[in-house]
Amino acid sequence: MNSHAFIPVGIEASESLPHLKDEVVRLVDVRRRFNRTIALDGVSLSVPKGQILGIIGRSGAGKSTLIRCLNGLERPDSGQIVIEGKRIDQLPERSLQPLRRRIGMIFQHFNLLSAKTVEANVALPLKIEGVPKAERLARARELLDLVGLSDKAKAYPAQLSGGQKQRVGIARALAARPALLLSDEATSALDPETTRSILALLRDINKKLGLTIVLITHEMDVVRTIADRVAVIDAGRIVEEGDVRSVFANPQAQITKSLLAGSRPQLPGHLETRLGPSGDQIVVSVDLLGSYGQQQFFADLAQTIKNGGALLQGSLEHIQGEPVARFFIGIPAGNTAILERLRMKIEAAGARLEVLGYV
Repeated sequence: MNSHAFIPVGIEASESLPHLKDEVVRLVDVRRRFNRTIALDGVSLSVPKGQILGIIGRSGAGKSTLIRCLNGLERPDSGQIVIEGKRIDQLPERSLQPLRRRIGMIFQHFNLLSAKTVEANVALPLKIEGVPKAERLARARELLDLVGLSDKAKAYPAQLSGGQKQRVGIARALAARPALLLSDEATSALDPETTRSILALLRDINKKLGLTIVLITHEMDVVRTIADRVAVIDAGRIVEEGDVRSVFANPQAQITKSLLAGSRPQLPGHLETRLGPSGDQIVVSVDLLGSYGQQQFFADLAQTIKNGGALLQGSLEHIQGEPVARFFIGIPAGNTAILERLRMKIEAAGARLEVLGYV
């Protein structure tokens, strides 16, 4: 198991875990129920320093409750939430306040104060903290330069585009120099081009500042673009977790496959509706990760086609610098030897072949 994956239930916050010494977030068996509705059902996760973790799930899966537990706005019924080595799930409100300054938050709808200038919005957390005016305005200018809005310091939110408002929100979230940045569907209200620019900014900030980021989203494309790891939540449980390229190349949980349907090649509908237990052609899917998917596979595919096979659908892309590919291949039903040769080569390379049926 990866050292940044699930944490055994029952670990005390004070226990020493050398392989997790650089973690910023640890959740251990976190549970939360609202009357009869289970929002979180034993969530355990760890996020090391400097990592971007994407938490993805459908509406109602538990994402919002999870992020509210992370910033201390929601108390779990049981389990442990540890931020930078300190348990926050049982702290009184007064003790929570200084810890919350270590957690920045960016929102879907920006949450800027319309009556304050951009500069004043960014400086607001420092004003609340009691930082002298000159110091907080200097920090605001520094952050506006970081997010590319140094020329908008005296503007008001109404004078900004959606993407500019979100950049102000990011600058404000960084004002108190947090260790952890939480993003709650921060790009959902933005158009695709603006979304790409905001995700590029977050990735740049992550690299420059070594900032740990947890993204809550329902968009797999957001996770693919920016995250190092992904955790899939369904009905309050983490059902799958791993590095992004591995999950995209070989999703295990049905909900993950469903969420990925719009981001990965799918069997054409006219073939899918014809799939059955018999037919002239065996239809297989092949999921590839790494150099085999970029090199030898195509030689093996060419040999398969030469022997009567057919490429039905597919594509190759790069995620986190690694080639990730998915292809659908038709193989003559009367020649299973072709299938077995292809299966042997694919599985020897650590890739996956699945027989979907016949057409």
